[in-house]
Amino acid sequence: MIPLKFTCNRQKLNEAVTNVQRAVSSKSTMPALEGILLKAENHQIFLCGYDLEIGITTFVDADITEPGTVVINARLFSDIIKRMPEDKITIETNEKLLVYLASGKVDYKIMGMAAEEYPELPTVIGSESIDIDGEALSSMIRQTKYAIADNDMKPTHKGSLFEIADNSIKVISVDGYRLAIRTETIAYQGEKSFIMPGKSLSEITKLITEETDTITMTVGGRHIIFRIGNYSIITRLIEGEFMNYRAAIPKQHVTELSVNTRKFISSIERMSLLLTEKLKSPIRCRIENGLVKTSCNTSLGQAYDEFEADISGEDVEIGFDDKFMLDALRYSETDKVSIEINGPLSPIVLKPAEGDSFLFLVLPVRLKNAN
Repeated sequence: MIPLKFTCNRQKLNEAVTNVQRAVSSKSTMPALEGILLKAENHQIFLCGYDLEIGITTFVDADITEPGTVVINARLFSDIIKRMPEDKITIETNEKLLVYLASGKVDYKIMGMAAEEYPELPTVIGSESIDIDGEALSSMIRQTKYAIADNDMKPTHKGSLFEIADNSIKVISVDGYRLAIRTETIAYQGEKSFIMPGKSLSEITKLITEETDTITMTVGGRHIIFRIGNYSIITRLIEGEFMNYRAAIPKQHVTELSVNTRKFISSIERMSLLLTEKLKSPIRCRIENGLVKTSCNTSLGQAYDEFEADISGEDVEIGFDDKFMLDALRYSETDKVSIEINGPLSPIVLKPAEGDSFLFLVLPVRLKNAN
């Protein structure tokens, strides 16, 4: 045990603890994993939260009287810092692992844990770094995370596939009923492919702010590090073969329509009023004569709506799950969306009206009177 003593800005420490705490285990057979590691040295406090799957680290500037290390229970540490009254906070430990926290006239004495009990973070050595714009990465994760499987026998479906090649990066998510692909251009000519856990992707987006400029990714064989401002996130990658998603995308279509995204969302939402968790039924969608006609029929009643759209190709009637289609439309984040259909039993493809930044796929639901 190395005693430490430092004083720092309470708000900055609180922000760091709040973010790092998200990687801390809520319950663990190792008490140290329920804590945050603090290391005071070189005018900075190093903070680390780690649950053996994902680790988050950062630094806070501090006036260090004595350099040292300690592990403090994350929940208690966070609660105390939030309720301290002054802008400055002083933290000190002794040889018996007693931690003193003082701010203004308020002080606490709590038990800490030895830093030796804290597991070491994995290292990623000898790998090339890849830079990507922070806003672009946040958008890519946001627009594909909805299609990650919550419960699936295949571990690879609980994450997103990253494909990097020829100055392009793709993020792909699939849950067996829908597929989401998001593409951006980056300045990297090499090739890399890896599967990121869904939980880790959520934590990455929480650390991206309007001030975030460039994010650096360092990819290893089993782990990856994201450097976001003053934070680093290291996460274990998911091992295994990802689904051959390209084979699921229809190679042709017989019907194409360009729709106002908001109008289509509103129409489906009206139909969804007749649906509940226990009362499931597909939305029936008839596309003909420049109109998109939606209807729903359940034991609660019947509903019908229609709106105009730019339609080319064959008339078609197709069924789909309301939630799956709503997710695809909402996460398109565009005013207009292009929809391609290759008959009533082929997956529905959604693309941007211009460009190729995303491709969403929704499986249809067979209608009772479908041929």
